Amino acid sequence: MNQIGIQLFLELKVCDKKLLDNFDHVKSSMISAAKISGQEILAESFYKFSPLGVTGIVSIPKSHLSIHTWPELGYAAVDIFTAGESFYPKDAANILIDSLSCNDPSITEIKRG
Repeated sequence: MNQIGIQLFLELKVCDKKLLDNFDHVKSSMISAAKISGQEILAESFYKFSPLGVTGIVSIPKSHLSIHTWPELGYAAVDIFTAGESFYPKDAANILIDSLSCNDPSITEIKRG
């Protein structure tokens, strides 16, 4: 089978704890990452945990971005999957790294297919 996509796993450590717990900021960052990377938003769903944390997913054509935050640890886990050539997942990753003021990011890339 030929490669059909790329999946990035972001380990975002030493992030701004307040930003990680800010529902509106996390949501707008995820949507901006998709849009600035050239994607149409098909659907999105976000949830604010009590007392801390935000989780969410943004569906885009043939792809998605998801996030789970642990503000108390200054940590976020992000998954960016693309099954097309019109989306630049590394651009989206960099937007999220900057937006969450991440000081210790790591990215693992998996070729899918």
